[in-house]
Amino acid sequence: MLRLAPALLLLGLAVALPFAGASAQDRARQRSPAPATARLSFVGLADKAQVPAKLTVRFAISGMEVVPAGQAMRNAGHHHLLIDTELPPLDQPIPSDFNHIHFGGGQTEAEIALTPGKHTLQLLFADHNHVPHDPPVVSERITVEVSAAPEKPRSVAAPGARVFFIDLQDGATIPSRAKIRFGAEGISVTPAGTTSANGGHHHLLVDTELPALDREVPSDFNHLHFGRGQTEVELSLPPGEHTLQLLMGDHEHVPHDPPVVSPRIRVRVVGDAQASVAAPPPPHAHGPGRARTASPNDAAVYFVYPRDGDRIYPTSTIRFGLRNMGVAPAGVAKPNTGHHHLLVDAGPPSFDEPIPADLNHIHLGGGQTEYKLTLPNGRHTLQLLLADENHLPHDPPVISERITVTVIPGGPNARRRR
Repeated sequence: MLRLAPALLLLGLAVALPFAGASAQDRARQRSPAPATARLSFVGLADKAQVPAKLTVRFAISGMEVVPAGQAMRNAGHHHLLIDTELPPLDQPIPSDFNHIHFGGGQTEAEIALTPGKHTLQLLFADHNHVPHDPPVVSERITVEVSAAPEKPRSVAAPGARVFFIDLQDGATIPSRAKIRFGAEGISVTPAGTTSANGGHHHLLVDTELPALDREVPSDFNHLHFGRGQTEVELSLPPGEHTLQLLMGDHEHVPHDPPVVSPRIRVRVVGDAQASVAAPPPPHAHGPGRARTASPNDAAVYFVYPRDGDRIYPTSTIRFGLRNMGVAPAGVAKPNTGHHHLLVDAGPPSFDEPIPADLNHIHLGGGQTEYKLTLPNGRHTLQLLLADENHLPHDPPVISERITVTVIPGGPNARRRR
C-alpha cells in the first residue's frame, strides 16, 4: 500500500486536469528531442536504502534545464516521480495518479510519505506536454525500505478548546492573495519546541484531509506550519474552489488529544477585482510601481553543494534546492514560485528593489538549480536568494544561510572536505 503526502497528490491532479478527458489517440504527442548526454538521478538516495516513512526526495538533472510544465523550451522539461510502478508509455503524456507524481511547477524535491515495507522509486523527465523526451531521460529504478514508525504521544487538550477562522465563513469568495486570520480559545498559543500544558500552535490545511493524529503534521504545500505562534498569513492561491481547515499541534507538531480542529470550510478564489469580500490592504509598493510577492510559510532555499566550510576547486558546480515552493523562470508569474539568485562575496541586497545583476549577484532566470562558478583562490561567501518573475525578493524573503568556502588549486568540478 502506498500513501502519498497530500501536496504531491494535489500537484499531480492539478497537472492532470488539462488532458484527463482526452482519448488515448488525442493524448499522443510528438516527443521532444533530448541530448544523449542528459542524466537524471536522485540526490543522496541510494538503492536499497533504509528510509523513514516521511522522506524528502531530491532530484538532479544534468545536460538539460528545469522549467515548469507548459513552457516549451529546447533541452528543457520537468520532473516526474514514479512510485511502485513501471515506466509508462513513452509516446503519451505521463499519467497523473498515486504512482505518477508530476512536478509541473519546476520543483526539484518533494516530501513523500510511504507505508512500511519495500517501495520502488524512479525519476522520468518530460517536456512541456508531460511527454517523455526522445531518447527518454530516466533515472535508475531504486528500491527503498521503510521501517514501521513509532506513534508519538499526544498532548492533552483542555475540554472545550477550539480553533477557528476570524472573519472567514464557509462559502466565502476571496481574492487570490488574501490575508487569512485565525484564533483559539481554551488553549494557549505557544511556539513550536516550547513544551506547555494545554498549549500549541496553528497549522493551516489547504485542499487536504486531516493528517494522521498520532504523527507530526506534515510540512508541505498543503500543511502550513505557524511554529512561531503566528495567527495570520497572507495566502496565495490560484483561482478556483479550495478548502481550508485549522489544526493545532503541540511542541512537536503532533495534534492534541482530543484534536483541536476547526470545521473544514470551502472558499472560492477569484481575481482581486471580482472578490466579494474585502481584500487585504494593498501591498506596499517598492521601487517604481513594484510590489513584493508573498511566499508560503516555511519556504526555504538551501545549498545542496557546497556546504559551509567546504574546500572547493576554482571551477565548481554549485547546486541548490528549494522547499515548499516551485521554480519558475524569470518573467513567468505563478503562485508560490520563483527563481534562484546566487550572491557571491556580497551581503543581502535591498529586499525592496529588484536584485542587481553583476558578478556578485548571479541571476538564474532560466529556472536553473545548479551553476558552474569560477572563483579565485581564497575564502569566499555564498548565499542564495529567491526572487519572483521581476527579480524582486519575496515577502517574507526566501534566503539561505550565508556560507563560507575556501577555493584551493585543482581541477574543475572536484570537491573535498576540509
